[in-house]
Amino acid sequence: MPVKTYHHPDLRNTLLEAAVALIGEVGPRAFTLREVARRAGVSHNAPYRHFDSRDDLLTAVALEGFDRLTRLMQKTLAPGKTPIERLELCGCGYVDFAIGWPNHLQVMFDLAPAPHTHGQSQSHDHVGENAFLVLLNCIKAAQSSGDLPAGDPMALALTAWSLVHGIAKLAIGGNLQLDRKATIAFTHKAAQTLYGGMAKKTTRLPSSAQRPASPKRK
Repeated sequence: MPVKTYHHPDLRNTLLEAAVALIGEVGPRAFTLREVARRAGVSHNAPYRHFDSRDDLLTAVALEGFDRLTRLMQKTLAPGKTPIERLELCGCGYVDFAIGWPNHLQVMFDLAPAPHTHGQSQSHDHVGENAFLVLLNCIKAAQSSGDLPAGDPMALALTAWSLVHGIAKLAIGGNLQLDRKATIAFTHKAAQTLYGGMAKKTTRLPSSAQRPASPKRK
């Protein structure tokens, strides 16, 4: 493949796409910037125009993933007619994201955070928290409507997140043996079961527990 110059029309996105594809083959720990550049058809120095290091590129992949997750959950929950229905659909959106972008999910949650470099803005620092807030706000709305009990919404949000994240990991690992449509239907039913139990008894959050340390790469 002929090596292109630095004047690539969309170098950053091309590198991101090559990185995500490579992560799917070798995992997020084994790939190199040199191999990403080779697959993108650019010189091995070209990635440094946008990313200071391999970790910086991984951070960009994670941020892209969290942004997509946030937007997909918001889109998926929108048709819900009641707060509890929107909460259930929010969880379905989470699992649907994982099935659609499993390589992003690996980077988002399976690697230790790395510091931002190369001028990544502080607004990006909160992108993981923004995704969690979509869920948290759904919980609060369901509490206000009486569908869920009053009290600390964080305990309920963490429980809900644990459910959908567990289903997501099982699904992309091939352990559910369900197709995409059946997995989403299973998620909806599991969410209904969980929230039905929540409505009967409030989950107590241990005093030492806090919101997750921002599920994102810094």
